[in-house]
Amino acid sequence: MSLSVGRNVTAWAPAALLALGLLTAGCAGQDRNATAPKAHSSPSATPHGYVEGAKEAAEQQSRLLLNDPDTGDTRVLDLITGKKHDISRTTGASGLTTDGRFGYLHTGGGTRVLDGGAWTVDHGDHVHYYRAAIRDVGRIPAGAGAHVRSDAAVTAVTGQDGRATVYRRAELEQGKIGTPRSLPGTHAGAVVPFEEHLLTLTDDGEVAVYDREGGRSASVKATCEKPKGDAVTRRGVVFGCADGALLIRADDGSFTAEKIPYGVAVPAKQRASAFHHRAGSDTLTASAGDRAVWVLDVTERTWTRVKTGPVVAVNTAGEGSPLLVLQDDGALHGYDITTGRQVSETKRLLTGLPGSLADSATPPAIEVDRSRAYLNDPAGRRVYEIDYNDNLRVARILDVGMKPALMAETGR
Repeated sequence: MSLSVGRNVTAWAPAALLALGLLTAGCAGQDRNATAPKAHSSPSATPHGYVEGAKEAAEQQSRLLLNDPDTGDTRVLDLITGKKHDISRTTGASGLTTDGRFGYLHTGGGTRVLDGGAWTVDHGDHVHYYRAAIRDVGRIPAGAGAHVRSDAAVTAVTGQDGRATVYRRAELEQGKIGTPRSLPGTHAGAVVPFEEHLLTLTDDGEVAVYDREGGRSASVKATCEKPKGDAVTRRGVVFGCADGALLIRADDGSFTAEKIPYGVAVPAKQRASAFHHRAGSDTLTASAGDRAVWVLDVTERTWTRVKTGPVVAVNTAGEGSPLLVLQDDGALHGYDITTGRQVSETKRLLTGLPGSLADSATPPAIEVDRSRAYLNDPAGRRVYEIDYNDNLRVARILDVGMKPALMAETGR
């Protein structure tokens, strides 16, 4: 049975800024998380794209990070080999997020960092796929509700109190948390690394841009009222606002902001508050209240509201792919984003009482890569692999041997 997967992440400043410069020189030097070759190494002894301690592969090396908050069972499922890797337990997790390589288990006592051991380096005209050992990196002192955002050089962690710290990716890749750098002040939502800077919103909703040393940098005159949700796209960083979205773009170190309004008055409960999308896509999705979904086309700067049944989870691969909506009937539904018409539907996949899925403290998730979607069934102790380009065909049913209440895909 065919399978493909994918995504990306890794490295920081100041020393890593030199490495980043080499990266942008067309991959002529080392890859983002590579170490320099030893003095006695010759060019022929150090292959292009070499990363110490990792193996390069010909295809994306996707893995699923899984957790059961009740028992603490934590597992990594390799989607290429089918092998399951058990790692030490984490109980009481309220969420699991990823930046494509690292998984972040959010608990009241801190955020546990797991190296999923699979990632992608995208250089635009070509990519490198890597796999390495899965390992426990340690714990970040930021509890449930913390926002974790990364780029190739840094990982920014913003706590519920709005205070943010920045960690070096190079140290995380070496299996250690390292010493973070604190940013001044407090922030309304996540601090997002982007284009060698850190973008965020102040408590007043104004855009703030920092360099990686924590100093205020470029000035952007724009505001975002009642911000909720954010996403990094190829077009720039998107922040969700009360009246729509704010898109921040970069050009040669300069930043500009552009509002993408809903175009109509939207009640607070129907505003987009958390975005979901395929890594690298410019099409974002979000719940629009209980019975509809927002689709934001960042390229076209347009919002589309698609009427659905009760929404439990939503996502899309974008670029002509269907909008995927898990509804409280336990079935996955596919919608044409342009017309809003339902074009496909599975049978009931998820077990449990109808209507109870959306009320769960950890509702199921839809993870999407370039050819497959993954839907976790906690009560059924399994994950469905869906071919969304073939009328939502169930390509595989993956028995994970635990209750996968939390799920995230790495390797992208």
